[in-house]
Amino acid sequence: MLMRASMLAVMFSGVNLMFAQEDATTSMRDYLAPEKASRNVFEDPKVASPEYDGVKVVVGGDFALQFQGLDHWTENKNLGVVTGTTTPNYLYDMGNDFNLPTANLDINAYLAKGVKMHLRTYLSARHHNEAWVKGGYIQIDDLDFIKPGFMGEIMKYARVKVGMDEINYGDSHFRRTDNAEAINNPFVGNYIMDSFTTEPFGEVYGFYKNFIGMVGVSNGKLNQTPIRGTSWNSPSVYAKIGWDKQINPDLRVRLTGSFIQTNGWNTGSYLYSGDRAGSRYYYVLLTANDATGTNNPSTGNFNPGLRKMQAFQINPFIKYQGLEFFGIYEYVTGQKTLTGTKGNFTQLGAELLYRFGGKEQFYVGGRYNNVSGKDNDDAGTLDRKIDRYQLGGGWFMTKNVLAKVEYVNQQYNDSKVWGATSPLQGGKFNGLMLEATIGF
Repeated sequence: MLMRASMLAVMFSGVNLMFAQEDATTSMRDYLAPEKASRNVFEDPKVASPEYDGVKVVVGGDFALQFQGLDHWTENKNLGVVTGTTTPNYLYDMGNDFNLPTANLDINAYLAKGVKMHLRTYLSARHHNEAWVKGGYIQIDDLDFIKPGFMGEIMKYARVKVGMDEINYGDSHFRRTDNAEAINNPFVGNYIMDSFTTEPFGEVYGFYKNFIGMVGVSNGKLNQTPIRGTSWNSPSVYAKIGWDKQINPDLRVRLTGSFIQTNGWNTGSYLYSGDRAGSRYYYVLLTANDATGTNNPSTGNFNPGLRKMQAFQINPFIKYQGLEFFGIYEYVTGQKTLTGTKGNFTQLGAELLYRFGGKEQFYVGGRYNNVSGKDNDDAGTLDRKIDRYQLGGGWFMTKNVLAKVEYVNQQYNDSKVWGATSPLQGGKFNGLMLEATIGF
């Protein structure tokens, strides 16, 4: 511990290093934390910027570990043969055991009045076992670094955010698990169509009373290169508008709508495949012919694979005393092939929680999630359908430590659209998940 403290002292020599404080509403740490620092925090609240008296740095992190007890099976009786043999292909035999632990490292810095930086590194993830940078951003709420009071009346209501990080499309990404940051997800898994991607972006916000508006642009690419070719892309544009009000001490209501247009062909489908950490339901519905480990990290998720997409997401959120509801209606349309017609998919999601205890440290609840649609509008194209429900609960042992339990059941429709020898044709998995997570 002394060695670790000494290393931090060297790393941040001359910098005022701030550590966690119990009063999360007034601490510099709370101001510097990323948006998903607390339960039911969506966009970073627009508040008065702390006075600046030198660079301040906050170091934080997350840790998550699951015990998985899932089983899987399929209605498809013909899974082909094991590659290179005449042996019939088969589903992997699932056992009950721990998944690979995941960890994040966060560095947040206060660089000038109203100017803060966030950087996240995945120390260990399902998709990458080694440490690598997820992304980061700079958020500007005041322009005093140009001149004291510069555009002060405008900046009371405005914000500029620039970075290489997750874009602000929809509200579901604020309640999802981001690798090891699982403390704000009341369940273990994310949504089936997980709208999350990290891209270079610029966003401009407006806050007025209880209304919020945002417009943003990104280059639409997950991996970056200036070389023209198959990875060349056109910018994506997106926007959000919403209303969020604490109507009285017992009732809060929020409603937002988001839209995105991805204009690239070769890289325009990252919105539902941009999670470089991996899903929570390890190895479900994989056969002996499928890659495992870091090579197949998204089991249980669905990427519609549409390009030049138009998508919109509507999210209601209501909290009355301990009762909490969050919903998703999402519609996406686009092309899978250059010569094909457009396909479309609809995602529905609903969470209902009840939080109780003196500090609402306990909760129970359920989530229903459905995805349905077609790859294209051609005659004879079959529907894809996926249904999932999750039942569970959690205990905030402290505000930084959460233990969860979840029962999950997911099934795919019995259709050849998944592939003649695919286990997803009539595939199902269900069972128990336990998760412990720490975030500070």
